[in-house]
Amino acid sequence: MTWEFALAGLAVGVLVGMTGMGGGSLMTPMLILLFGFNPKTAVGTDILHGAIFKTFGAFRHRQLGNVHTRLALWMLAGSAPLSLVGVQIASSFGDGTQSAMGKLVGATLIVGGFGFLAKTFIHPPKVRRFDLATRDRIAAVIIGATFGFVVGLTSVGSGTFFGLAMLLLFPLSARRIVGTDLLHAAMLLWVAGAGHLLHGNVDLHAMAWLLVGSIPGVLVGSHLSIRVPERALRIAFAFILILSGIKLTELPAATTVIEVAVALGAAVLLVWLALGLRGRRIAKDVHGDFFCNVRMPGVNALRIHAAG
Repeated sequence: MTWEFALAGLAVGVLVGMTGMGGGSLMTPMLILLFGFNPKTAVGTDILHGAIFKTFGAFRHRQLGNVHTRLALWMLAGSAPLSLVGVQIASSFGDGTQSAMGKLVGATLIVGGFGFLAKTFIHPPKVRRFDLATRDRIAAVIIGATFGFVVGLTSVGSGTFFGLAMLLLFPLSARRIVGTDLLHAAMLLWVAGAGHLLHGNVDLHAMAWLLVGSIPGVLVGSHLSIRVPERALRIAFAFILILSGIKLTELPAATTVIEVAVALGAAVLLVWLALGLRGRRIAKDVHGDFFCNVRMPGVNALRIHAAG
């Protein structure tokens, strides 16, 4: 199994390129649900894949000046050690407790999906400069410790939870939130990924083929983001995370809930496409009337002048 991993990496890379985040939240359930990985190996493989994958983006954002480096380092001071605690707990799950590990990942996905949805509708303030005060440093360490533990344990949240926390607590522009989040995520995932690698929780073959797809995928996705409505895409992505979490947690009637949600999503998509086509048709008709009423008289006048 090689091209399947590359295709999965490509899909995740395109989504990350279009939305700016979400790779880890989608890759872990994909490895579990589609490829049959046990949750522990899925988490470790996803984390180390994300470390390599996000380093490229972090380097680029650093070049563009979109990173608040000191804030990223203060968050790392809390997240790095606690992520290793999460790695240790995840590695302690034996074969008989993999179902519990899967449910834990699923619950985190549900929370992350709602967090991603909330972040879609919150807009950061426009600021030019932000200097860290003592309370900001303390808040950064607490944020890092809390969500770093979650990332080490489940691989979910390196983009969603930290990005949402920065959005709510620090006066940063949207570009600096994305850049700072990406730099911190890359550093954090290298620490947690090394821990999972030492515990034997990483499938190196799968990770290599995931990178074959994800690295070019993020480049393609960055161009598609210009053409795809970002808010609609983020809402759809949030619901995918929530439904994946429902499936992994094995909630009562989970299959029915997912089927109903997919049907409603398909209906909304069809209505949206129909409204879009109708809007284009109206715009085309208006443009055609304008051309006939404004352009044609001039053309006719030229023809009359030529005939005279």
